[in-house]
Amino acid sequence: MVVASGRSSRQVGALAEKLRDRLKATGHNHIRTEGMEQCNWVILDAGDVIVHLFRPEVRDFYKIEKMWSTPHLLEVSAGQPLQ
Repeated sequence: MVVASGRSSRQVGALAEKLRDRLKATGHNHIRTEGMEQCNWVILDAGDVIVHLFRPEVRDFYKIEKMWSTPHLLEVSAGQPLQ
């Protein structure tokens, strides 16, 4: 599961569209998407991975990380490569 934020509804929607396109390009053809109408919280379900994209206020309200948190939570900043 991936949890990420965009700065606005427009950015959340753009992130979801780009991610859906990239997942399809890698062979994930059956991607279910919810929340694109308002883009406050968009969920992409690609089977093996589920991505939650939030506006900051919505992410803070739901605190979804606390539901699924583990002691080894990885934080990544925009533009920073994963290691």
